[in-house]
Amino acid sequence: MELSFVTKKGPEIEAVFDDLARLRIAVFRDFPYLYEGSLDYEREYLRTYPRAERSFLLAVYQQQQMVGATTCLPLLDETDEIRQPFEAAGFDLGSIFYFGESILLPAFRGQGLGHRFFDEREAHAARFGTYQATCFCSVERPANHPARPADYRSNDAFWTKRGYRPVPSLQSTLSWPDLGETRATPKTMQYWMRPL
Repeated sequence: MELSFVTKKGPEIEAVFDDLARLRIAVFRDFPYLYEGSLDYEREYLRTYPRAERSFLLAVYQQQQMVGATTCLPLLDETDEIRQPFEAAGFDLGSIFYFGESILLPAFRGQGLGHRFFDEREAHAARFGTYQATCFCSVERPANHPARPADYRSNDAFWTKRGYRPVPSLQSTLSWPDLGETRATPKTMQYWMRPL
């Protein structure tokens, strides 16, 4: 089945909120995020993107269904929780571009789309000529977590091949309800960076 690609920037991103929200809920249900998502929460969370003039989204569709998506925006336009560890560590926030989700339904993985997601976001950040690094964060889960599948493989090797490294001094806490939970609980997020 043929795939189509759609890019949106800044305020245009709001037009695909519901598609993106449904995809995030579907993909982030799996380990390691175990996210018990809701459309209301998602719509609120996603508002950060249309408010940021330099934000970018690349979406992958199979017919009318969004099956993959990736987002990015300047770190300065991110939420307080995302910016805080960089501020505390003395980074120049104006020189960093932040990468949000990079999500694909399982049937579409292993076809090079993950690399395309990074290529497109890095190219978008480089276009401005003012950013010196790109970064993203990922959730930390213990190796013996009861919901960890036996065949689970982290993305660490993929990210390392792309030139990203975890920065031990950059961690934050984000909260969301795990599957089966009714209230949000805190999770440790580790940041990865690379020079642009």
